[in-house]
Amino acid sequence: MRHGNKNNALGRKKAHRDALLSNLAVSLIEHKRIETTLAKARALRIYVEPLITKSKEDSTHSRRTVFSLLQNKEATAVLFRDVAPKVASRPGGYTRIIKLGNRLGDAAEMAMIELVDFNTTYTKEKAAGTEVKKTRRSRRPAGEKAAAAPKAPKAEGGDAAAE
Repeated sequence: MRHGNKNNALGRKKAHRDALLSNLAVSLIEHKRIETTLAKARALRIYVEPLITKSKEDSTHSRRTVFSLLQNKEATAVLFRDVAPKVASRPGGYTRIIKLGNRLGDAAEMAMIELVDFNTTYTKEKAAGTEVKKTRRSRRPAGEKAAAAPKAPKAEGGDAAAE
């Protein structure tokens, strides 16, 4: 029975699962978006969101706590230097999981997990130079068209070349 067992074992022992989640978290922090199975993405969300919350407070204690879980100096530095200032005003929900369909080899459900504030498609502020200028073409009502262009006198006799 599984009474009170809330973690997803992912088919691994505890040490293997901790190493897997640590490596996935480092990849997510470095690349801002990774593709993995849906079960791993959901387990990673539970693992990485408290780390991001911890990184909002830049103290020696929080850096050591995050480093003890990530075991990667570069990822810890990126988390505190780049990620934390962007998510400072967000009260939670730092990651987004998007289902991608099934993998060809074993039909496992695949998903993309990404840091929310680093996706320029969904955020309000776009990177400089990415905005495309659009022209708006609207049709004038028939009354305005007739008033705007004066009619030229038509040639008599139905000559097509004269028009």
